[in-house]
Amino acid sequence: MQEATKQRHATAATRPPISVIIPVRNGAAHLRSCLQALSESVSDFECIVVDDASTDHSAQIARESGAIVLSTGELQGPAAARNLGAATARSDLLLFLDSDVCVKPDSLTRVVQLFAAESDLAAAFGSYDDTPSQQDFLSQYRNLMHHFVHQRSRRIAQSFWSGFGAIRTTVFSAHGGFDTSFSRPSIEDIELGHRLHRSGCKIVLDPTIQVKHLKAWTFRGMLRTDMLDRAIPWTELILRNSEMPRDLNLSISQRISVALAFVLTGIAIVSSVMNAAVFLAPLIGLLFLMSAQYEVELTVTRRFKGTAATTLLIVFLGVASFWSDQYIIFVVSVLAFLLLLLRHHYYSPEFQSRKWVAKGAGGLLLAAVFFVAAQPGPNIFNLLLLAGGGILILLNARFYALLAAKRGRTYALAAIPFHLLFFLYSGIAFVIAVCRHMFLGIAHHLHLRAPQADCRRSGTAG
Repeated sequence: MQEATKQRHATAATRPPISVIIPVRNGAAHLRSCLQALSESVSDFECIVVDDASTDHSAQIARESGAIVLSTGELQGPAAARNLGAATARSDLLLFLDSDVCVKPDSLTRVVQLFAAESDLAAAFGSYDDTPSQQDFLSQYRNLMHHFVHQRSRRIAQSFWSGFGAIRTTVFSAHGGFDTSFSRPSIEDIELGHRLHRSGCKIVLDPTIQVKHLKAWTFRGMLRTDMLDRAIPWTELILRNSEMPRDLNLSISQRISVALAFVLTGIAIVSSVMNAAVFLAPLIGLLFLMSAQYEVELTVTRRFKGTAATTLLIVFLGVASFWSDQYIIFVVSVLAFLLLLLRHHYYSPEFQSRKWVAKGAGGLLLAAVFFVAAQPGPNIFNLLLLAGGGILILLNARFYALLAAKRGRTYALAAIPFHLLFFLYSGIAFVIAVCRHMFLGIAHHLHLRAPQADCRRSGTAG
């Protein structure tokens, strides 16, 4: 790999057609794969890896690959690391690439051709592919959701993505690069995209140029990224600019989905308080059944926290079912869960004769979902929940269809509660950001008025 990279540098002479800039912070787990995939590119390129105070051997891996290795000296964040790499780059075109992303052999060539074909193009970015590296439930769900959003978004974008995004060097310099006030991975790429868009620059999303994501997601990491690193600062950026984009995660259907998530949660809470004996057990049973595929994965992999959470949910379901004399809900839910466990242990695609195990378990799970959902009867709250849930599913049906096509119907069913949760905490983050923005605005206003009041008092005293 080292020799191949050096040959490309030599072929490109002093001015390669594209400079690839990779910031890394303790990314040894994926950096080697990232650089290996890059070395298989059919295009000439210059590779610059910027080590942001890693404590692992990321820098050594980069040097062994033949890349140019720079160091920030101290932890500064990916924004500062990318700026450092851009300042060193020799090409007229900069491609920013995350260290846990693998390009395809023709990715760089297609980016160069895109900019050559559109002389007015300032920046462009691609998409994750639909075959994520990590096979666990959360990683597949998150990466496929990212893929889906980019595949469905407008070609003329109002944002930028530094996971796999290119920009002309002159444009990048003219706009001051990434905002280094973002000291950790956040919305520094989105913020740059907003500045480019506001200044009239053309940004294109080309969903056909796809790369593979290697990241393994955890539930805690997902919450932190979505709320603290994305939703809250993104909302504050929108409020500061007084402009609401209508692409990516901010499309009309996504906004309606956030509102529906709040409404459905409110109905569930009110109904649980007012009609606990009738409503609580079916609600817990429904959530348990819909997420059963995820619960099975946690149980099979024997992750302690996940297994404990599954056990606790079953205990809650049992207590609620027996307290309300709805024993059948507990029996049906646990039986469906055990059948999914059976399918995991005894079914594999190469044994066609066992297909009935998979189809039978999946069919019974869906039947159990409808059975439990109907238990509260024609209660007004239950009807509102079912109607609201149906609308939410229809709004996002194409995403669930993608999940079903890639991973199966039970997987798509298990993703619905996580998608609902995503909309819910995105809305909560929006409210937090609005309140914080208003508070800071009031504090700034009072701070500006304070010196004037002092001056008036001084004048009166004089």
